Amino acid sequence: MNITFFREYCLSKPGTSEDTPFDENTLCFKVGDKIFAIIDIELFESVNLKCDPERAVELREEFAGIVPGYHMNKKHWNTVSFDGSVPDKIVLELVDHSYDLIFKSLPKNKRESF
Repeated sequence: MNITFFREYCLSKPGTSEDTPFDENTLCFKVGDKIFAIIDIELFESVNLKCDPERAVELREEFAGIVPGYHMNKKHWNTVSFDGSVPDKIVLELVDHSYDLIFKSLPKNKRESF
């Protein structure tokens, strides 16, 4: 997995935008102005992704490379490592899950605009 592929994958989702609201190195992917993924552009070592709380705990137990979200609400966010300990297929499934959680939380009229 590389940053170019990851970025293109995130941006392929309907209604997705990107920006750097915190600093020039922290790239956020949003749907409807709500963040669903956060990465460090320079390091590209991990991604913060929203997750269903029960699933988050299960994932942390199964994969050494999934830990409570760094600088995030630990109940709802995971930090997923790109060190190979989490298969790329799982990382992409977790991106989809995070996007879906955020998308479903948007008001109906906003969801329908995408």
